[in-house]
Amino acid sequence: MSFSTDKPMDIFGKNWDNHEIRFETEWKKIVRNEDTVVIPGDISWGSNFEEAYADLKFINDLPGHKLIGKGNHDYWWATMNKLTNFKKEKKLDNIDFLFNNAYFADNRIICGTRGWINEFGVKREDEKIIKREAQRLELSLKEGLKLKEDHPDGELTVFLHYPPVFGEFINYDIVDVLYRYNVGKVYFGHLHNVREEQLDKEYIGIKLQLVSCDYVDFKPVEVV
Repeated sequence: MSFSTDKPMDIFGKNWDNHEIRFETEWKKIVRNEDTVVIPGDISWGSNFEEAYADLKFINDLPGHKLIGKGNHDYWWATMNKLTNFKKEKKLDNIDFLFNNAYFADNRIICGTRGWINEFGVKREDEKIIKREAQRLELSLKEGLKLKEDHPDGELTVFLHYPPVFGEFINYDIVDVLYRYNVGKVYFGHLHNVREEQLDKEYIGIKLQLVSCDYVDFKPVEVV
């Protein structure tokens, strides 16, 4: 979203014209107040809470409870303490943040982190970020296992911003964590203007699904 900044979304293509109207229309066709919706990052072009507030308020006021993860453009993101305080201050009661934690919803245990990918080759600094993100994913999944004690039938389901596998790029650190915790399905965003045949739908038994707005035609995807 870009309600408080002058950065247009149509840099990702003409299908982003009037995106906020399409987003809201499709959302209200499908999502009920009792539903939980996970949004895996890139919520706002804002670089701080003040700039991101209008975008978050727009999402907060839509039906359902939202779990928001971090994307690579979410420069407004902060520590969990600051995020929580901001949410309380602005009364964003229908939003929670997916950040080194986990949530139970609709017989799913929701875990995740941003992840990382460098389409132009992994550099030394990228390796540090990737290992840190793998550690954060593991923290989230450990919290998920705690929830599983009270919800033994709950299925661990992971949401990342970056794809763990895309073409020749395989984020082995992230994939290793997914495999060790027996995660069966991963939802991710980040990619725009990709063709169906470019996507890996499964890797070592882990199902992968892209849910970027333009890929799903702005329609919320049911987690099954």
